[in-house]
Amino acid sequence: MSSAPRFGILLIAMSPAWLAAQGPDSTRKLRDLSVTVTRTAEGLGGLGASVSVVDSAALRRGRVATGLDEALAFVPGLITGNRWNYSVDQRLTIRGFGARANFGIRGIQVILDGVPQTLPDGQSTLTNLDLSRVDRVEVLRGAASALYGNASGGVLAFTTRVVPTVPWHVEARGETGSFGTSKAQLVAAVRAGPIGATIAASQFSTNGFRQHGRAEQRRLSVGADWFASGSTTIAIRLASADDPRAENPGALTFKELALRRDSAAANNILRGADKRATQSQGSVGVRHTGRGWQLEATAWGLTRTLDNPLATPPPAPAAATSGTWVGIDRLVWGGRAAATIDLGGPRLTTGFDVQTLRDNRQNQRTLAGIPTGALLLSQRERVTAVGPFAQVIWPMRARVTARAGVRHDATRFTVTDAVLSDGDASGARTLASWSGNAGFGVRWSAHLTGWSSITTAFETPTTTELANRPAGDGGFNPDLGPQRSVSEEIGIRGNRGRLRFEMALYHTTTRDAIVPWREVGGRTYFRNAGATRTRGGEFSGTLALSRSLELLGAWTWTDAIFTRYRVQDGATIDTLDGRRLAGLPAHAVRLGLRGELGRGVTMDLDHAFTASQFADDHNTIRVAGWGGGVTGTRLAWRGRLGGNTAEPFVAATNIFGRQYVGSVTLNGANGRVLEPSAGRAIYFGVTLGVNGGDNR
Repeated sequence: MSSAPRFGILLIAMSPAWLAAQGPDSTRKLRDLSVTVTRTAEGLGGLGASVSVVDSAALRRGRVATGLDEALAFVPGLITGNRWNYSVDQRLTIRGFGARANFGIRGIQVILDGVPQTLPDGQSTLTNLDLSRVDRVEVLRGAASALYGNASGGVLAFTTRVVPTVPWHVEARGETGSFGTSKAQLVAAVRAGPIGATIAASQFSTNGFRQHGRAEQRRLSVGADWFASGSTTIAIRLASADDPRAENPGALTFKELALRRDSAAANNILRGADKRATQSQGSVGVRHTGRGWQLEATAWGLTRTLDNPLATPPPAPAAATSGTWVGIDRLVWGGRAAATIDLGGPRLTTGFDVQTLRDNRQNQRTLAGIPTGALLLSQRERVTAVGPFAQVIWPMRARVTARAGVRHDATRFTVTDAVLSDGDASGARTLASWSGNAGFGVRWSAHLTGWSSITTAFETPTTTELANRPAGDGGFNPDLGPQRSVSEEIGIRGNRGRLRFEMALYHTTTRDAIVPWREVGGRTYFRNAGATRTRGGEFSGTLALSRSLELLGAWTWTDAIFTRYRVQDGATIDTLDGRRLAGLPAHAVRLGLRGELGRGVTMDLDHAFTASQFADDHNTIRVAGWGGGVTGTRLAWRGRLGGNTAEPFVAATNIFGRQYVGSVTLNGANGRVLEPSAGRAIYFGVTLGVNGGDNR
């Protein structure tokens, strides 16, 4: 048995007596919650898994609500690296899963209102996500492929509110601040009998704190819920996104950072590195509850176009302004269904997920970011994934609940090569895997739960990772395969009086780990690295110091190494066994105070520390941590003007102007690995709301 589970068993054994010593409930009791991220409704207090819940106040109160780094800061085990680069998204990891991503999100399932934002090949996009519309986030930390299949090293489930609490409601929100940042949003919602609907539109723009960092985003969403009966609900969601600009400043070297931290990589400017994308999605979901059973089913479709000039140099001959243009025309459809049946003790959840992706991909030479029509690659890529699953939750005794599950995923990749001058690279690959989970939870009392589990994760390369072949030719990389992980976990969760807390320890082994071994001008090449070992610990807690003041804390410890990794460079073979995985700091700490100052005024104070990390697999490039830490504060007021609501706020981030690196580009060519964060920034905003038919 690993040291993490042994230590966790000791914690569980000691905790009932420790918590009992805290005395009776006092000032205010932190409520228990119900969650559905485990694909069945369960109370968080007795749940035998690591799950965090973030509510709307934590997501939006006094925030610009444009990035996950602040919104999910107090979720332990989750580390978000803000690149300050809207072309490649923030860098998100859960217990080390997702660490390989130099662009986008990998290894983590993302769900929005029951619809996967993770494609069948495992890549996730946040294009349809508007944090200012999110009402709740549930975060399942750790391997979860038995529940969600491919790329489930953790799960983020976002929920938006559609049905207003009054007959109609109109809300306008405006924000402005540093670096030319502005956002305007208009929301209208109506409730009429059994139907509730919301329409929301927003526009965001920023100049970015770095050169060549401008971005624009436009969002439109429509949602409707029909309560067809007391037991049946039908939900419709439509979303459209238009990102006409997302300039890519690229990563910096140490010398460039020292000279001017807000600069951009010269080639990114010279070659016009940018991204333009449009995306539309629609879904229909049904939930029906019968006597002793419940059925949920959702069907969806998505289209996306991508116009992405990179600074990656094309094959010779190439001019100084020559780069590579990547264009994708995407179509996705899918469905999922799950039924939960009460078997008179055990509760069975069974169902399936199916999803198909079709990408028409082209690569062309560019001059200063403009495609020339000279084809480097043209191919059609298809991915089809099917995953049936079953989960059982069995209350074996009054205080002990066992859970187990199994799932089989089959993911088929096909590529049809349209550029045959270098040969036909068409082909197909099927990657399949069984996944499972097993564990138990012990409810020591109404205030304390302990659990232990073993889970697995299965992760295929994405189509982009397969298509990025070092030689630049078409087809998929035949040498890049899936990775498989096994995780052991043990933890405790308590909720008593003024205190709510959660602690967990885990140990994960991964074979054939997918790692980025080289990054050049925005294009990353991948390979399998043998085996890795990740172990870590997490703690989060909320302590009510008084009726109007809360103390928050979250700590993440990560110890991740290669246990087997050989790198061949010509005739030389480097042995990297024992080297730390790049991009993962050993420690990340978040501290916060939440105060209600009276008369509707609230104040929030946050402070964050992150340890140093390596930016390369050889561990020769160490990137310093955040020193004394980064501090932010927010002041907001919620009140009434006549019969209407008003919520002005002011927020300051990095108020002491700390100079630090927020994220890294793994194994960047020529030492180009640093993604600096901004200095002090100030934002102002106000939300005005008008309710109709009810003045509550």
